[in-house]
Amino acid sequence: MRNILIYKYIDVTARAGSVRKAAEILSITPSSLNRRIQSLEHELDTPLFERHAKGVRLNPAGEHAVHAFRRHIAEIAELKSRIEDLKGARRGTVSIVCSQSLLPTFLPKQIQAYRDKFPGVEFRVHMADGEAAEHALITYDADLAIIYSPLAMENFETIATIRQPVFAIMSASHKLTKKKKLRLSDCMDYPLALPKSPYAVRNLLDLEAKRLNTTLRPIVETESYIFLRNYVAGSNAIGFEIEVGLSQDVIDGTAVRPLDLRVNDVGLLHLAQLRGRSLPVGAAKFAEQIATSFASDA
Repeated sequence: MRNILIYKYIDVTARAGSVRKAAEILSITPSSLNRRIQSLEHELDTPLFERHAKGVRLNPAGEHAVHAFRRHIAEIAELKSRIEDLKGARRGTVSIVCSQSLLPTFLPKQIQAYRDKFPGVEFRVHMADGEAAEHALITYDADLAIIYSPLAMENFETIATIRQPVFAIMSASHKLTKKKKLRLSDCMDYPLALPKSPYAVRNLLDLEAKRLNTTLRPIVETESYIFLRNYVAGSNAIGFEIEVGLSQDVIDGTAVRPLDLRVNDVGLLHLAQLRGRSLPVGAAKFAEQIATSFASDA
């Protein structure tokens, strides 16, 4: 395992795009870091980086090497976690990438429930959907993804899914609160406050609008669901959210109604990991907890 340190050095340098910046992150001198990189390149008999005026970037050999290094680092972390588990001391870090809807309530509750049992486990949570979430799994930046969009199945393994209907959010005094269930066509006569593409909810709404031979023209468009929720509370606009994002009490002054979408691919929340990867114990057990939660809510 003595090579793990240089693997980490190469990984950090690749992410930083600069030997100087990477040295600052690693708390070593740039000259020392550069010597270690050159020593490994000599051992492999090939350069791993292209040097240019603004820093460094991986060449094709470096891309292959870094992927192998990240996999090896993840495997060592998994080994250490299993050894700790045998000692009865579950430790380590669980890294999660997830859709924004899980951030307000669902994921905090799940993490706290897990840490109540295993306080030695730490969590790192990043927001991403689609290709960004896939990239985080492939590069070992995340152990698990919980996202409201399907993954490229050849690279990823779905651990669990749960159906997630879409709800319209509006002011409690809005005229549409008189209806128990809405269609997108009901909402088109009012201002729309929408998440930006490529968020999965927006993609579903765009597909439904296409089916209706129309185009969505939001008056407000943002990456923040919290902003959208607060905006509709004080306006005549309509916003949208999946069910897991509404598991908390809806903010004062708003109401929600289920949205009847006719597009075929409505609504699965996916818990997934990189195919073929053996997860550290902490991440594997947290995935079991999430899958159990999905099953109980189905």
